[in-house]
Amino acid sequence: MADNVTSLFRSTAAHSPSMAALAREGGDGTGPVDFCIPCNPYFPTPAMMDTMAARLKDIITYYPSSADTITAELCNLLQLPPQAVAMGNGSTELITWIDHLLVRESLAIPVPTFGRWTDQPMETGKRVDMFPLQESSGFALDLAQYAEFIRTRGTRVAVICNPNNPDGGFLHKHALVQFMDAMADLDLIVIDESFLEFADAEQEPSVVQEAMIRPNVIVLRSLGKNFGLHGIRFGYMVANPSLAGRVRSMLPKWNLNAFAEYVVFMLKEHGAEYAQSLHQVRRDRLDMASQLSALPGLTVYPSQGNFLFVRLPVGAEGTVVRDRMLTEHRILVRECGNKIGSSSRFLRLVVRPQVDVRRLVSGLEQVLYGTRRGAVVPELAQGTGYSSGTAAVDRLVGQTNGAGMQDLAAMAVGGGGMSAGVGMPMPVAQPMAVAAPAPMAPAASMGSMGSMGSMGSMGAGMPMPAQMPAPAQMPAPAPAPMPTPPPAPAAPAPFAPPSGPTPVGVPARGGLTAAQVRGMTAPAPGAPQELSQAPATGWPNAQSWPNAAGMGQTG
Repeated sequence: MADNVTSLFRSTAAHSPSMAALAREGGDGTGPVDFCIPCNPYFPTPAMMDTMAARLKDIITYYPSSADTITAELCNLLQLPPQAVAMGNGSTELITWIDHLLVRESLAIPVPTFGRWTDQPMETGKRVDMFPLQESSGFALDLAQYAEFIRTRGTRVAVICNPNNPDGGFLHKHALVQFMDAMADLDLIVIDESFLEFADAEQEPSVVQEAMIRPNVIVLRSLGKNFGLHGIRFGYMVANPSLAGRVRSMLPKWNLNAFAEYVVFMLKEHGAEYAQSLHQVRRDRLDMASQLSALPGLTVYPSQGNFLFVRLPVGAEGTVVRDRMLTEHRILVRECGNKIGSSSRFLRLVVRPQVDVRRLVSGLEQVLYGTRRGAVVPELAQGTGYSSGTAAVDRLVGQTNGAGMQDLAAMAVGGGGMSAGVGMPMPVAQPMAVAAPAPMAPAASMGSMGSMGSMGSMGAGMPMPAQMPAPAQMPAPAPAPMPTPPPAPAAPAPFAPPSGPTPVGVPARGGLTAAQVRGMTAPAPGAPQELSQAPATGWPNAQSWPNAAGMGQTG
């Protein structure tokens, strides 16, 4: 049964399997504790769920009202003009129509990000220019470098997700407005604010009001994520009436279902509960980040979404961690190896209540370190550390950056490619120095642990302490790093950023190679190894309903 469940992940391309599919394969019809799907765990309230359950027969029996009627009610709630809004059957429907109607030839998007922003335009033959967010800078988006990247490539459409998925990176409103003004000549700028309701770094972070007065800006908003109702499938976009009208004219009259209508019309009575739910998610985010940061070797990146992006300790393979967490602990996590610009060393973990987080931390301790915290147990049987998304990276990078990039990707996949990439000796040599004393301490304690050595990878790791002190093997690793330092200064020279326009098949200035797009980048010299958590500065007033621009509106 466990093999059936984990095989579901290998059959999906850029997303995780649905909870319904996992529940069917799980055997008992119940799903795992979900740290994968990013929705609000505190909304709707149990009382709201009971109300919907009592009306279930009517909701599923009769036609809903037209999309115009439901949109008008949402706009009344959010204090937005209906002519500037288009509601879709989930934000993905709106992304699809934006691509078909408004993206002519090319689209730029920072990666890693939501998969539909890379996949949808490519499915319709557009060029996708991917701007890799660098691990050494905490995956923060530098808007000036992104603008230069767009100019160099001649891209006509720019997309920014704020906060970004999966890392939760946040951009302040004034910076986005400056970017929109600087890019006013582009065909289109899309600001995807699907997770912005969970941000607290700024009281009024949305650019909705600015989008309505500009001819080439669309703001995308999600309702399923904020309201904890992904299955209902509803989202909306805000733009000037001309842009919004073009998209709205292509949508079916009944593209919104009766559940969506019922929820939209009941929201005006539950603004206080919704605001309280956002407040609780933000508090849980800080607590969860604190607990995860205490795990040895685990890196937690600052986030303004309802999720945390974490890098696993050296030696841990994300797909193995994901499968073991699911089969051994009934916990579902999002391994990010199939996201362009990420690798299987990264997980996205949704913010959940503290009782669930304690269970998550306990499971991670057992999977990563055995039964207690200590040196990471490497998965020796895993061959290369690349994720299931490697083929997708080769395909997408090859089509967007030129054929030459595929050669670099092939070089990175090769067995000896680990020492050839830019800066790649750093992530290997640096953790090894820290982990070297670790086997000696557990060596004595593991023998007294008895049957615990039979768990998962612990069984494979047990013989290692006996062989590690052997004099025949100890000199083998030592000579390997010794010859490496002399050639190191000469290696970066061929990869220096170009001073002129970027030729085809070469990473753009500020971009990365195909190997680095996989997530194999090393921290820049002098870059901080620890990232501070984003501060919490406030939340919506519990007595009012937060509107689309982040300002409280009386319900």
